Amino acid sequence: MRADDANSVSSRLYAESEPFLAAHPGFDVSSLPSWVAENIDAARVYGAGKKGVILPDGRKYHLDNRLNDMTGREWTFFINSVFSTHYPTNGKEAYAHHIRKIHPTPKPPQLMRDLIDFFTKEGELVFDTFMGVGGTLLGAALANRTAAGIELNPQYIDAYYRAAEELRLPAFQTKCGDSLSLLREREVMEELTSGTPVSLLLIDPPYSNMMSKEKTGADIAVYGKSATPFSASELDLGNMDRPQFLEKLKESVALSLPYIKFRGYVVVFIKDLQPSKKETNLLHAEVVAALNQIPELYYKGMKIWADESTKLYPYGYPFSFVANQIHQYILVFRKEK
Repeated sequence: MRADDANSVSSRLYAESEPFLAAHPGFDVSSLPSWVAENIDAARVYGAGKKGVILPDGRKYHLDNRLNDMTGREWTFFINSVFSTHYPTNGKEAYAHHIRKIHPTPKPPQLMRDLIDFFTKEGELVFDTFMGVGGTLLGAALANRTAAGIELNPQYIDAYYRAAEELRLPAFQTKCGDSLSLLREREVMEELTSGTPVSLLLIDPPYSNMMSKEKTGADIAVYGKSATPFSASELDLGNMDRPQFLEKLKESVALSLPYIKFRGYVVVFIKDLQPSKKETNLLHAEVVAALNQIPELYYKGMKIWADESTKLYPYGYPFSFVANQIHQYILVFRKEK
């Protein structure tokens, strides 16, 4: 349907609909998304159950939407399984990248904001047990959510607070230490979450020992020859071989699960390793298999994020095919019975 046709349909639907306040007298307007509540006098309802809400500009919301505050159009756009971005690393839209770049792979706060927008409602709690320099926490602030995080490296936590201050964003509660140890401490978790159920666990864990190995071949041009570990700690998942990494990642998610609300989500970033001989090194598939073994946690699908800002190098030239991996997998799980 063309845009002008869609606008005509929306205009007709709005004109034929009943005013929201007349259809739902006494409704708790504060429970609605802010973009609806702020326009409640102009909002109208449609459908047999009068649960469809439409604004004069055509934006629509459904009263049964308990997951997020999105319009139907925004929801449809988000569930596209493949998307590309090119976030800048300079200027206002870099979101203090000059501070956060001490981390080898900082996630853009805008990216985390967009994920948080889909998997939570305004004011809900987002948790990150591998927070790094705080991309998730900054994204939560941008999305008008609250957040808490755990990080092993104190320098990264310091960078997060400096970035939040520079961006004039709320600074959320964090704890420095091994996430597996802290997750076992109920008092620590009560302090981090203030007893509020977690709506979304959003994590970008180290991808096994990918970064802690000495670089070879064309990777030297990207990272230099030296290893670039996240920390020197033996407790760091980034310093573990793949079997131990999978075991500890699974354990950390299982320990987090009691704090996540029923039908809350766990979203995990993972990047594959390059294949070697007969080893396919499809790390994302191994992570899905490992986490799907956790009782009450169910794999729901993935989004594939292509980071167009990644520099391209002639890997394998002129002898064989070696992929420039500019994409990462965003794996989605949900807590269910």
